[in-house]
Amino acid sequence: MERSRINRVMAEAAEMIAKSGFHLPPFAHWSPEEFRARATPAIREARLGWDITDYGQGDFDRLGLFLFTLRNGRLADLQAGRGMVYAEKLLISQENQISPMHTHVIKTEDIINRDGATLAIRLCGSDEQGRMDRNAPVRVDCDGVPREVAPGGILRLGPGESVTLRPGDWHEFWAEGGPVLIGEVSTVNDDLTDNIFAAPIGRFARVHEDEPPRHLLVSDYAADLT
Repeated sequence: MERSRINRVMAEAAEMIAKSGFHLPPFAHWSPEEFRARATPAIREARLGWDITDYGQGDFDRLGLFLFTLRNGRLADLQAGRGMVYAEKLLISQENQISPMHTHVIKTEDIINRDGATLAIRLCGSDEQGRMDRNAPVRVDCDGVPREVAPGGILRLGPGESVTLRPGDWHEFWAEGGPVLIGEVSTVNDDLTDNIFAAPIGRFARVHEDEPPRHLLVSDYAADLT
């Protein structure tokens, strides 16, 4: 993705988030220079902040997602069963913009339609080896109510509705009828190793630096802050 496009997506996302009544934390507004000077190890190591991806495919309108990681615990705490074992994100899915089929090995997550149009989620189960099984139904909880979804079936969530997805629940999602502001509340999040995609794609965008960044992306941290 071109950095200029990433900058525009950031500005548009910040506007939608504000109109929905949410407020991003102070570090969200830091310039790259401020971030370099002020970001603590807790922010950098937890990879808190801006995250915009086209999954390395170069077609953000068709295959892409906006994310902002608000808080994130430590895998060591999760393994110990105490401490900061949770994470929270805001996401924005544009109309018909797909976040491609994937699952997680560790993370259980609640996906919440916070505001906007309809969130559509296609679900598939797993076989005994954890591979996607297009013939397996998926059993999920929607706001505490058990639901069984047919193999490859689509679950649609209106504003305020949510679904709990567990490891092995394969899912892809997109917005219908307009953009959707999505909440994600989960166990500890590791985007470097805990995203298993059905297709051979990457998690992060390859960035073409055609203008200076508005804010740093989480994928900039390793190169920019070392």
